[in-house]
Amino acid sequence: MRRLVFLLLQSLLVFTSVTVIADHDVTRRTLVAFVDASIIPMDSSRVLTGHTVIVQGDRITQLGPKEEVMVPAEAFVVRASRKYLMPGIAEMHGHLPEVGAPAGLVESVLFLYLANGVTTVRGMKGSPGQLELRERVNRGEIVSPTLYLAGPGLGDWIRSADEAERRVREEKAAGWDLLKVHPGLTREAYDAMVRTAREVGMRFGGHIPAEVGLLHALEMRQETIEHLDGYLEYLDGYKRSVDQRDLDAIARRTREAGVWIVPTMSVVQAALGLVPIDTLRGYPELKYLPMAQVKEWTDLYQQRIYPTLPDKPVREQAIANRRRLVKALSDNGVRILFGTDSPQLFNVPGFSIHREIGLMAGAGMAPCEILRSATKNVGEYFRDKDKFGTITVGSRADLILLEKNPLKGIANIANPLGVMVRGRWLSQEDIRKKLTAISQQPSGEASKASKSES
Repeated sequence: MRRLVFLLLQSLLVFTSVTVIADHDVTRRTLVAFVDASIIPMDSSRVLTGHTVIVQGDRITQLGPKEEVMVPAEAFVVRASRKYLMPGIAEMHGHLPEVGAPAGLVESVLFLYLANGVTTVRGMKGSPGQLELRERVNRGEIVSPTLYLAGPGLGDWIRSADEAERRVREEKAAGWDLLKVHPGLTREAYDAMVRTAREVGMRFGGHIPAEVGLLHALEMRQETIEHLDGYLEYLDGYKRSVDQRDLDAIARRTREAGVWIVPTMSVVQAALGLVPIDTLRGYPELKYLPMAQVKEWTDLYQQRIYPTLPDKPVREQAIANRRRLVKALSDNGVRILFGTDSPQLFNVPGFSIHREIGLMAGAGMAPCEILRSATKNVGEYFRDKDKFGTITVGSRADLILLEKNPLKGIANIANPLGVMVRGRWLSQEDIRKKLTAISQQPSGEASKASKSES
């Protein structure tokens, strides 16, 4: 079963080019006030009750008790008494439709993220057109999460150290935000990539190639490791229950190396065949995707993934060890970054965060730890790019308004009352209207079609 998970994940992104409605004409306001809210700033586990937040442009400009903050007369007011305001969520392992997909599909995918409070996406597979898309987003031409993009990446197609060095310099010059490490990269090419990346100031993360191995990647201080890649191979975690001392030891080693971890638990559980296909095809959010996409995922699962999997006890042991590993990493102070690998294998953009959150909670992470992985930690990771991930003066105005406190129940993050992205406010009514428009397109009747196929 060695390397099974990443080999499966390499083949999962099959988004098809079917047009979906893209009507995102949301009113722009330059001054917004959230009045009398309970603020979850995420700079700690505190809640600030009865506070007002003033947003001007794309920044939080004032924050304080409602009695002390004067609301400008010209401000658009969001009355938030007994509501909870928290920073926007980040998807730290996401994907965008490939080149050739129509603009309507791309913009609808971006809106699905926003509808669930995802205001930042780190795209992990660069392709032509994405850099231009990022610039359009930054100019405010598209209502979208803020995008940080990995380049096309380095994998088994890189044949030498010289070629790896050249690729790093090319991706840096092109303007990608980071390098993506793919399976199959040789150790010689990997070391050349690391050396050149440090020379030119390019960050890197991704898989752990088999020839590189987990310990060498930690030695080289690979910035992020996706999918817990390499850990179960190192711990022999597909064959036995891993001793807690071994889990803690590798967690401490990870912390000491300063490496960040993006677990992506939900997609791995599906890829290991531990979620029945009827359950996957029954997800209500599939109605927002093109019908052909769901069929592709169904065929992939039934024809290529499930028939090649090892016995169920082996897979269940792997998942049990993954849960314990996530808990050990968190308990030992490793910095976790929230990610779901959407859209991959029934992981619908934005909606996938709720199942990921549930699995992280099931692994033993507290609500505050899970939320921190998706907010404050991400702001720290991207501190060289911008200030965000907390509700503090000067931070980018990425916000979610909720009915109930997510620190008391992590499921309370679902169905936001509104989302703000870079100072642009999307009310619950705005979100519902656009989701309805997407689902009513003929190509969006995915769940109906998928249930009729066997």
